[in-house]
Amino acid sequence: MERIELRYGMNPHQRRASAYAGGRLPVRVLNGEASYINLLDAFNAFQLVRELKRSTGLPAAASFKHVSPAGAAVHTPLGESLARSYFADGMELSPLAVAYARARGADRMSSFGDCAAFSCRVDASSARLLQKEVSDLIVAPGYDRDALELLKRKKNGAYLILEIDPDFVPAPVETRTVFGMTLEQERNDAELTEDVLANVVTKRRLIPPEAKRDLLVALIALKYTQSNSVCLACGGQTIGIGAGQQSRIHCTRLAAEKADHWMLRQHPAALRLPFRSGLSRADMNNALDGWLNEDAAPAEEKRWRLYFDEVPERLTKEEKAQWLTGLTDVAYASDAFLPFRDNLDRAARSGVRYVVQTGSSARDDEVAEAADEYGMVMACSGIRLFHH
Repeated sequence: MERIELRYGMNPHQRRASAYAGGRLPVRVLNGEASYINLLDAFNAFQLVRELKRSTGLPAAASFKHVSPAGAAVHTPLGESLARSYFADGMELSPLAVAYARARGADRMSSFGDCAAFSCRVDASSARLLQKEVSDLIVAPGYDRDALELLKRKKNGAYLILEIDPDFVPAPVETRTVFGMTLEQERNDAELTEDVLANVVTKRRLIPPEAKRDLLVALIALKYTQSNSVCLACGGQTIGIGAGQQSRIHCTRLAAEKADHWMLRQHPAALRLPFRSGLSRADMNNALDGWLNEDAAPAEEKRWRLYFDEVPERLTKEEKAQWLTGLTDVAYASDAFLPFRDNLDRAARSGVRYVVQTGSSARDDEVAEAADEYGMVMACSGIRLFHH
């Protein structure tokens, strides 16, 4: 029986930890040492990107943290302002590298120290992009030789590199042990294709191809996100994920706030911020986040002088609101039904036009009426995607 000895379990004091299967393990450690959480992130993240590629036919990538995606994306062309917002301007990026730039750029604050997952063999372009980011590990079905050599230099040679069998099919029944007892269930093998968008329940019924792609990106991301969860997507990538909340509206608020922040990072004033030379990407992210945070304490003004040549004027609420009107045609997905219309009331303020949810709530009619008020197209998939 093959086994991987792990550095430690969920926490460093849980010293005894390993990974094994009844037969051959579908994963190999090419560099570094894995921990329990590393493998949880890697296995969930790879399933996500593998399913995204199968569903869309496009190269896919994800940035995973604490067993939920910070971002996920498929390849779509990257415009100049978005590339600058992602700190990827001036780089020659392969389609796979673009997918990771989008996944990482969805929520750069949350992506710090991520598990980077790729649906395809990693090329040198993707490795060069990843070299510039703070990341703890990578998982992919293979690596070009020059890409592997570049990645082995990360973290002074300690970067965790995992190679996984892209054709591995787990057993149909999975088990886990909690409090000394074993739970057993069928794996969640629901296939998320355009068929799940067929049951449209609103007056507007047309879902364009790009919106279908974005709805599938959001749904597949939710399949591997700790529930309750809501995801907003646009341009082939997630732009806001609200995960692990006890109420649906809090999921929606969190996802929408992240989507707004993603949009504000592309404001011309944000792209012109006068960062001091030599700042790390992490420092620039922190400074940008503070600059955009309208609730930041005045004392932070002094801290910003560490990051900027001169402290720039902040955007006013009116300037932010005006810029956010440009956020349109956003896709919204929920991993379960929407119990109240308040979710769509909040989503509408972040440009949501297309919605997919499970349906079968006692207030389905009320929620559909809200979608009609906002001119949204809403489909009920009939599939719940809880993930714990």
